[in-house]
Amino acid sequence: MLSVSEAQRKLLETLIPVETEITTLTQAAGKVLGEAIVADLDYPPFSNSSMDGFAVKAADLRGASTNRPKNLKVVDDLAAGYIAGVSLKEGEAIRIMTGAPVPKGADTVIPVEMTDFNTRDSGSPLPGSVNVFQSVEYGSFVRQEGEDFQKGTSLISPGHRLRPQEIGLLAMLGKQEIVTYRVPRVGLFSTGDELLPLDANLEPGKIRETNSYTLGGLVASCGAEPIYLGIAKDRQDAVKNLLDDAIAKGVDLIVSSAGVSVGAFDFVRKVIEKFGKLGFWKVNMRPGKPIAFGSYQQVPFVGLPGNPVSAFVGFEVFLRPALYLLAGLKDWSRKVQKVRLLEPIESDGRESYLRAIITFKDGEWVARPLRSQSSGNLFSLTQSDGLIVLPAEESNLQAGAEIDAWYFSFVP
Repeated sequence: MLSVSEAQRKLLETLIPVETEITTLTQAAGKVLGEAIVADLDYPPFSNSSMDGFAVKAADLRGASTNRPKNLKVVDDLAAGYIAGVSLKEGEAIRIMTGAPVPKGADTVIPVEMTDFNTRDSGSPLPGSVNVFQSVEYGSFVRQEGEDFQKGTSLISPGHRLRPQEIGLLAMLGKQEIVTYRVPRVGLFSTGDELLPLDANLEPGKIRETNSYTLGGLVASCGAEPIYLGIAKDRQDAVKNLLDDAIAKGVDLIVSSAGVSVGAFDFVRKVIEKFGKLGFWKVNMRPGKPIAFGSYQQVPFVGLPGNPVSAFVGFEVFLRPALYLLAGLKDWSRKVQKVRLLEPIESDGRESYLRAIITFKDGEWVARPLRSQSSGNLFSLTQSDGLIVLPAEESNLQAGAEIDAWYFSFVP
């Protein structure tokens, strides 16, 4: 059996990101950037006021106090989006709104709260003069030209998933279209004569197929598109037909659940071995030892176990990093939280991923493993907050020991 890390390496080293495409900015949120974004201007493009107040010369305010205010003549009124019609002289002030360009001759803004003119009502008349009750440093309350970034600054690197804040930054730069990696398409199917579609009535010995829907949600949480292929009966031709359908639909990755073990009716592995390539199919982990990786008609293939928890854990261990790589995401790493065990845990020597309730208590993160760790208990996943990871070299840990936890978030 391969170690988890070796199996991950073998999978990831064979994958390459999907191609890039042109995307409109309104459709770019959540996609992965495929080009470097470099500033083509200084920002702010002009020095502007960060407050409603008066544009002044800082030197005119020296010694100003409540008892000895400085009186300045108000010579103009300046709203955001407009340029002052006069240049400020010594002993003068210009009323200015937030975001308005700092007038020529001014070097500082004094907020209205520091003056005897406290009205901010729209259309309020301009005072003839204003008393300033406080001195401030040169440049106070001014957002200086180029203080955020300057022309030529690298702003966003390729391989970065675009969040709302990056979308806003791109809009500020006037980017109507950008280069992004296209969304990977993942073909999903399950195998087994015991599986029924959702709209079928339950029959003796039959269960409803759930793995495609769980895996589809996980695929979507990675920013990829799930392509549902259906259920394959336990026959080689049925499995091959769904694999061929996946190819016809242009998927970038094929994922199956069940049929990759060594049972008499496990045909997925046999079809991949016969018509494609199979890389490995046993990993030293629990749950989810039978994990298959290979290709079918040059499209990467991953076969997950049929038990729902095993399929879920297999996805988190192998397919989440694989899909982020396919999507073009650079330098992704899982967020791992150190937690303290509230109960002892043990394993059979395989790297173990145990469902747990994870909480913050008395100043630290703590974890309590669920009583049921059955790989067939899908309900237990809904009761847990994440997985705690017992390394292969550890056979047991006592209560109070520290352990890594993967908190469920499902945020791309």
